[in-house]
Amino acid sequence: MKAEFTAIIEPAPEGGFWAICPEVPGANGQGETIEDAKNNLREAIELLLEDRKADILRGLPDDAIQDKVMVG
Repeated sequence: MKAEFTAIIEPAPEGGFWAICPEVPGANGQGETIEDAKNNLREAIELLLEDRKADILRGLPDDAIQDKVMVG
């Protein structure tokens, strides 16, 4: 699945950069460069979304139908 999220990146007081994603609460990253911060943020978003999907699927009965829906 591909999706586009907003990255807010700012210089960190101690050096380097930190990044957050307002659409995914708890997703943040940091790095020595802007690109490092973005890559770390991307990984954090992926991990959080995988974890949330696992939480949702955990409660489904075995006979539930899972399918994909295109949005946008």
